[in-house]
Amino acid sequence: PAEPLCPQEHGLDFQRLLDASTYKEQHRQGMIRWGEERRGADPGFFCRMAVEGAAQPVWVVSDARRLSDVEWFRKAYGEAVQTVRVVASEETRKRRGWVFVAGVDDAESECGLDQGVAFDWVITNDGDQGALEEQLGTLLRSVRGCL
Repeated sequence: PAEPLCPQEHGLDFQRLLDASTYKEQHRQGMIRWGEERRGADPGFFCRMAVEGAAQPVWVVSDARRLSDVEWFRKAYGEAVQTVRVVASEETRKRRGWVFVAGVDDAESECGLDQGVAFDWVITNDGDQGALEEQLGTLLRSVRGCL
């Protein structure tokens, strides 16, 4: 729910920002700057918006980007929080079209969780469908066991 705010405030097309288009890349640094300004004023801003009105027993917050995000959820929900990191090798990421952009891909919004977090789960997604399904199955069984 938090994502559309910046586009609305700046007259951007939210749907076009969701894909890997040139349009998104043109506005990416501005959106990062906008998000940093929001977080600077209120570190829990996006976290609170993400859970606002949520009532389901399991939530997947798919885009936590900073240690302060993880800390906010852990403080608010304690032991119920399970952190999952999805990783892929740099070679795999490049095959999928990723190209490093200085000032963007090395910003806190992109690598703020590279250090300082002991993840409960690390899922490797390098293209081996069977290995990915096995890892996700283990994670899902664990989550179901907590319900």
